[in-house]
Amino acid sequence: MAVDMRKIKKLIELIQSTGVAEIEIKEGEESVRITRESKGAPVYMATPPAPQAPVATQAAAAAATPAKPAAASSEGKHTVKAPMVGTVYLSSTPGSKPFVEIGQAVKPGDVICLIEAMKMFNQIEADKSGTITARLVDNGTPVEFNQPLFTIE
Repeated sequence: MAVDMRKIKKLIELIQSTGVAEIEIKEGEESVRITRESKGAPVYMATPPAPQAPVATQAAAAAATPAKPAAASSEGKHTVKAPMVGTVYLSSTPGSKPFVEIGQAVKPGDVICLIEAMKMFNQIEADKSGTITARLVDNGTPVEFNQPLFTIE
C-alpha cells in the first residue's frame, strides 16, 4: 500500500482545524479513514469494507473491560493505552535492547514502544513520570485501540 504520509498529515490538520469528526479517502482499492475521538486525538485505521464493524465492536469491548480493574487498583498506578490499532514493538530493531524494562524510571515524552500501523511506525511515549511496573503486551503482537500496554507507578 503506497500511502503518502504527507497527505495523511494534511488530512489530520484538516480534521483538527475544521472540527470534522471523520474523513475517508479512497483511491482505487485502497482507502484511509481518519476519525477524531472525543478527546480530539486522531485514530488511524485501514478500512477494509467488511470487517470494519467487528473491529470497532472489539475495540469498544476491549476498552470497556480493562477500565474497571484499572479504576479498582491502588492509587498511583497509571496504565498507558494504545492510541491506535496496530502491531506493537518493544525495541527499535529486532534483537536490540527494549525501549523500557520493568523497574525503569520514565518521564513524559520517553519512548516506551512502537506501534506499526499502515506500514508507519508510531512512537508511543510515556504520558506520566514514574516507574514501569508491568508490561501488558508482547513484542510483535497485534493491539487494539485503547488496549493497555504498560503500567506506570
